[in-house]
Amino acid sequence: MENRTWCFKFGAGIKCRHCQSENCIKNGKASNTKQRYKCRSCQKRFINFYTYNAYQTNLNQQIILLTKEGLGIRSTARVLGISATTLLRRILSIANNITRPIVSRGKTYEVDELKTFIGNKDKKIWIAYALERESRKVISLYVGARTNKTLNTVLKTLFLSEAKRIYTDGLKNYKYLIERKIHKVTRYGTNHIERFNLNLRIHLKRLNRRTICFSKSLAVLSAVLKIYFWG
Repeated sequence: MENRTWCFKFGAGIKCRHCQSENCIKNGKASNTKQRYKCRSCQKRFINFYTYNAYQTNLNQQIILLTKEGLGIRSTARVLGISATTLLRRILSIANNITRPIVSRGKTYEVDELKTFIGNKDKKIWIAYALERESRKVISLYVGARTNKTLNTVLKTLFLSEAKRIYTDGLKNYKYLIERKIHKVTRYGTNHIERFNLNLRIHLKRLNRRTICFSKSLAVLSAVLKIYFWG
């Protein structure tokens, strides 16, 4: 019987960046002459030491933190040492993976709209959202034109959750969109959400007053708001 010896070329003490397995082998070299490895468990390839900061494993957490702290796109890109284009892609990717909170039934809500613009001040839009009064959590959000459709998109979530009461300001549009028995307009009815509006203006640089930072894309603005509310 012929004796055969099988030789495997393992990476010495190298762990897979994806599944943390130590069952890795060398797999040639990258274009920048760095050693490349292949994980025999998940079949993914990786380089142990990446030069470009966009490959860092904790980059998404840093983007979320800096976004909530009010840094703009270019400021965040400078701090993280990545390009603005890469940052925009990451922001959209993070927002797409965020799950909206579960809406409880029979709760009391506050609804308000925040005016801003996209590109230039002639293109005004609304940031409409609903705040659950007891937990003070944002449960519905929509960014769009200053029309009833934008408000209706937010209110639809509240109607489906059988809202006990909805507090709004004196905007006349709400009178035609919300049933009178659950609609309430009082002096201090929207205190919590008005305070939240102030937080948005302070924390997000693109919404600050008298700032040179502004939103160029509706998709990016919506993504940043999702990260701020639910990230």
